[in-house]
Amino acid sequence: MASTTPIDTPPAPPAPPAGRSSSSTGRAGDKIFAGLSSGSGILLLVIMASIAGFLTYRAANAISQDHGNFLTTFDWNPSGNPPVFGIAVLLFGTVVSSIIAMVIAVPIAVGIALFISHYAPRRLAAPLAYVVDLLAAVPSIIYGIWGALVLVPYLGGLNIWLDQYFSWTYIFDQTQPGVARNMLTVGILLAIMILPIVTSVSREVFLQVPRMNEEAALALGATRWEVIRLSVLPFGRSGVISASMLGLGRALGETMAVATVLSPNYLISLHLLDPGGGTFAQNIAAKFDEANPLGRDALIASGLVLFILTLLVNSAARLIIARRKEYSGANA
Repeated sequence: MASTTPIDTPPAPPAPPAGRSSSSTGRAGDKIFAGLSSGSGILLLVIMASIAGFLTYRAANAISQDHGNFLTTFDWNPSGNPPVFGIAVLLFGTVVSSIIAMVIAVPIAVGIALFISHYAPRRLAAPLAYVVDLLAAVPSIIYGIWGALVLVPYLGGLNIWLDQYFSWTYIFDQTQPGVARNMLTVGILLAIMILPIVTSVSREVFLQVPRMNEEAALALGATRWEVIRLSVLPFGRSGVISASMLGLGRALGETMAVATVLSPNYLISLHLLDPGGGTFAQNIAAKFDEANPLGRDALIASGLVLFILTLLVNSAARLIIARRKEYSGANA
């Protein structure tokens, strides 16, 4: 008869004392803090729902009186007879300028963050980090004034150079020569604005890399770049994505800087060097004061589209981060 060996089972964790939750010590301070935290979260959801409800109500009122297609119409004339307005140009300009800003800013920001956290000597890294944090706090109107007075005149030469050597790409074909108040200029200005934010957050993430991982790679003979590529960047990938989404959120909703630099019109052009274009925030800032009641509802409707676009971008970022964490946990 085969003998059986009893299987050792780990002891069960001790039960929490009677009348107490396993996640709380039962002290009054803990209960107050838990209540305040829960209340803050609920309040945030209520505020977001209130904003969405207000925007939806006013947008529905405007769209019901629109004699065009709100999603595909190029014109913006809510005071006309009949009123016609649409977001096609504004959606195109917002997305294109934000993409240009992200393509320029994110690689440079990651490089600066790596330099501050892993390459620069401490005497240089500390003041450089301070300057980056200071730039992140500069108001957007300051960037806008600087862009209008400095960036726009200097980018005129860049536009001529791009048109001369890269017009074959179509997007750098300048069909309407003039002042450099175009989507490329807006994208460059937005890139400069979001660069400190992405750099600051990425730097803090890179500084959190476990020191033992880097020392183990160095002990195995890895170079400085191999340590960064194999240890630092994989650890900080989720943080860099989060930092990029913060920068993208600012680029999508930027108002004054874009309004100061851009010469708005309601034409969609894939030629980034041609003057004109428009974004949601810039159009709202430019048209709100002079708009009639229907015009204001139309602007609020465009704000609802920007609100939804921002939510979709942030939700996509959260989904990417969650999947990367699950992938990392599965391979651990």
